Amino acid sequence: EVQLVESGGGLVQPGGSLRLSCAASGFAFGSYTMSWVRQAPGKGLEWVSNINSGGSSTSNADSVKGRFTVSRDNAKNTLYLQMNSLKPEDTAVYYCQGYIGREIYRGQGTQVTVSS
Repeated sequence: EVQLVESGGGLVQPGGSLRLSCAASGFAFGSYTMSWVRQAPGKGLEWVSNINSGGSSTSNADSVKGRFTVSRDNAKNTLYLQMNSLKPEDTAVYYCQGYIGREIYRGQGTQVTVSS
């Protein structure tokens, strides 16, 4: 059974940092491209970042370029999102996501709130 479990969210002031983690199990994590997506209150899902299976190639949405960094540790089956210079508009539930076996899987999400 594919499982994705996010953690690391919380309340942070504008300009602050957070590091999100996603623990993966039930599939060959190191063989799949993984993503982070987010959903702000009252809005749809927004793609944030991708990382290829080996971790050598990443891409980011324009809204987070230069501030967010996606990485992975395939030995630990874990995906990360380092978020710096956070803004109030980054407030959302953050999900890790994988397209595995022709299905899209997401975890339960972790809430990030940026507010003074």
